[in-house]
Amino acid sequence: MGTTVAAPSREQALAKTAFALMGDWKVAPTPENYELFYVYAAGTNAALGKIIDTMIREKTPFTQPFLQGLCNQFLARERTAQTMEDVGAGISGMLDAVMGRLERAGKDAGEYGRTLSAASGELGGNQSPAAVAKMVERLVGATHAMEARTKALESELQRSSEHVTELKTQLDTVRKESRIDPLTGVANRKAFDIELQAAIKDARQDGSSVALMMCDIDHFKRFNDTWGHQTGDQVLRLVANCLSENVKGRDTAARYGGEEFVVILRQTPLEGAAKLAEQIRANVENKKLVKKSTGDILGTITISIGVSQLRDNDTPDLFLQRADRSLYRAKNTGRNRVVTETDLVRTASSHAA
Repeated sequence: MGTTVAAPSREQALAKTAFALMGDWKVAPTPENYELFYVYAAGTNAALGKIIDTMIREKTPFTQPFLQGLCNQFLARERTAQTMEDVGAGISGMLDAVMGRLERAGKDAGEYGRTLSAASGELGGNQSPAAVAKMVERLVGATHAMEARTKALESELQRSSEHVTELKTQLDTVRKESRIDPLTGVANRKAFDIELQAAIKDARQDGSSVALMMCDIDHFKRFNDTWGHQTGDQVLRLVANCLSENVKGRDTAARYGGEEFVVILRQTPLEGAAKLAEQIRANVENKKLVKKSTGDILGTITISIGVSQLRDNDTPDLFLQRADRSLYRAKNTGRNRVVTETDLVRTASSHAA
């Protein structure tokens, strides 16, 4: 009789494909790299698939810094979604278990109550000493059993409480990760929107100033088209680092989208924000972009910055619009410069005159 060989599972086939690709392209067999190529082989992430397809088609080497960037950009989202699913399942299971324990505890308490009621009824009659002793023995046994069940319930609830603490820690971690841009390490758009609302609310309460910087990398598309997305990612990280290095702890630097960044400056008037913006602009310009694989200097990066200050009746949108208009003016008057909303007013006045 012949032996039947089971067909390989889809997971085994994907694993084989992932390892084969890693071998063909001399990718280091780290857990993160394997996970990256497994997701690519599975075809579950279209954006990741497009990038790796392009790399393979153009026969571009998979350097470790580039792979790390892909891991930061794509795997973080996959893990966040999986963690949220796991935490949700954990909470659901824990609640079911706790409800079951409380239901059992209720039944135990009801049974104990009925035992006490029965004993109370028996005491009403003429009972012999032996019957009373037997009844007392039964009550003592029931009480001990109830104490044991109560202690067991306390232990189970304590374990559930510890589990809740663990789940809360996981949720806190996921919440923090969900507000970070995985490529650059600064806050993402979601975190920026939340922080902007908070900054405006605080300023309304204490009368403090809030300024907003909107930054755009000059000729970013040219970097991407000339040197590839890997170099483009390096440019984004460089600018993000410059922003992070120049803002205070109470301020928020965030990636707004694409090659645009924003900075919320609490307790900062427009003049101070303009000086800081100029400092950041100069710092970025002084950075040299180096191709990590060869050490070649690819040139300098410049950014344009628009600055606005919160007004009494501002909504977040109006606040942003003035910073965006200032940025637009900076881009259209030569780039690599800072323009504030006051500059816009001066320009409009001079044109009117």
